[in-house]
Amino acid sequence: MAREEEKKVIVVVRERKRRGGYQSGGSWKVAYADFVTAMMAFFLVLWILGMDPEVRALIQGYFNNPVGYKQGGGGANILGTGNSPVSFDATRLALLAREQQRRRFEEARHEILRRLEDSDGLRAISGQVEMIVTDDGLRIELIEGESGSTFFEIGSALLTPPAAIALAEIGDALSDLPNEVKVEGHTDSRQYSRPGYTNWELSADRANAARRALEVNGIDPDRVIEVRGYADRELRNPADPRDPSNRRVTILLPFSDPRAIEVIQPLILPPPLGAYGD
Repeated sequence: MAREEEKKVIVVVRERKRRGGYQSGGSWKVAYADFVTAMMAFFLVLWILGMDPEVRALIQGYFNNPVGYKQGGGGANILGTGNSPVSFDATRLALLAREQQRRRFEEARHEILRRLEDSDGLRAISGQVEMIVTDDGLRIELIEGESGSTFFEIGSALLTPPAAIALAEIGDALSDLPNEVKVEGHTDSRQYSRPGYTNWELSADRANAARRALEVNGIDPDRVIEVRGYADRELRNPADPRDPSNRRVTILLPFSDPRAIEVIQPLILPPPLGAYGD
């Protein structure tokens, strides 16, 4: 009996855990999330720094006193929802957006004027290119002088060399603006003598000639939304319907819809800590 007990072998079985692949836990996920969050914050700061100073002041005011930006239930708000208690004053933002556009229009106007005056071939006609920022937008008019053939020969829709050069400079200077473009043609009250071809056709053809010149020189064709011929229905000098100044081409860049301007795009910003209590 003793010998049988001595012959017994004790076998210890240790189960080895199988590894299905390399596993290091979830710490890397936390590090990666922190990295992505930091990058998002970094680019957000760069974006805000590029904004208009008054818009940055609005954003700063939101973080300083978020409850103070409560506007009832409407307006363009930071979180992009109409009922959010944290919102910008939509009217003020629209005014800021319009003022931004106005400043860019003024810059474009001065740039075009500088180009015309710096060009030997255009300096003499720079006084016939009128540019003004109105309540409608930037209005540029190529107005015929006493000769009546500065930009177009009488009865023709072909651009003269000075007109082609002037439109090239205008198109290039306006190419970076996002605003839509309207082109109008106007004539004086002298009746066109060709049968079947009147001042209506002539004014429309001149507007299209100007449009083509603008598009060749940097204006995106998709920006052009209207090309119209007004014949002699909108005279510049109604007291003298045959005044050469009534013959003109008008380029209008209307103010864009404020909702399309960057400064009032919804900002996805979290409310500051403690904004609404614990």
